[in-house]
Amino acid sequence: MSRKYTPTPYNPPKCWVGEKHKICYDSEEDAEDAARLSEYEHGLPIHSLSAYHCDMGDHWHIANKKQQ
Repeated sequence: MSRKYTPTPYNPPKCWVGEKHKICYDSEEDAEDAARLSEYEHGLPIHSLSAYHCDMGDHWHIANKKQQ
C-alpha cells in the first residue's frame, strides 16, 4: 500500500508595514539571502533589494532600496 503525498502550501509569518503585508525573517542574514534569491529569480540588478529591521517587532524584512 502506498501513501499519497499531498503537498501543503508554506505560509511564512507576515506583518503589516504601512499598507503592505511583508514576510518576516528571523535574522538579517536570512533576509539578505532571500533578497539575493529574489533578485536572481526576477532578473533584478544585484543589491537592488536590501534587508531592514522592523520597527514593530524583532524581525527583518526586505525592500527595494528606493522604498527605505
